[in-house]
Amino acid sequence: MLPSEIPIFPLPNVVLFPSALLPLHIFEPRYRAMVADALEGERLIGMVMLRPGWEPHYDGAPEVYPIGCAGFITHADQLPDGRFNIMLRGMQKFRILDERPARDGIDRYRVAHIESIKEAKPTVTAASRAARERLEKLVAHKLHKNDHDFIPKDVPDADLVHAIAQHLEPLEKQALLQCNSLLERCEALVELLEMRMMPQGKSRMH
Repeated sequence: MLPSEIPIFPLPNVVLFPSALLPLHIFEPRYRAMVADALEGERLIGMVMLRPGWEPHYDGAPEVYPIGCAGFITHADQLPDGRFNIMLRGMQKFRILDERPARDGIDRYRVAHIESIKEAKPTVTAASRAARERLEKLVAHKLHKNDHDFIPKDVPDADLVHAIAQHLEPLEKQALLQCNSLLERCEALVELLEMRMMPQGKSRMH
């Protein structure tokens, strides 16, 4: 369970998934302050994606999608000029309820009141095996492999799904994040990839 209040880090095209790793280079003064404060506390940062049209308001508090993922800082290196290189591991999804007013000064950063979103625990079922097999076949086809055995069987489903999802468009990644379970996310990813691989001019029949 996440705390009820966490700092949020809005970016225009970055989505963090539960259990996934995300390297970040932190250079803005307000986010340097955010990382420094997080390292002294619970080492949590809430990653959220900016909504379209954020550019004119970036220095303030442009709108973000309400669903994000909290990341735990597993590693942090502070450079001599104050910048940070950090590694986040996705912990749990959350929904923003509201934000507290940003404090004044150059080091202001956004802090949100949130509620945790609990995903269904991944389990191996006939449906999950079928979804993974479809995903592996699509990746094999895309990479012009003869079969899908080039993906090691010991790679966890979550690692496979989230690694492939990182290559999608930002809005597609956000939609996948909002899925209710890993199985739902895998099935949605398969649907997206199948649509991309369809010949132009054809539409899927349901």
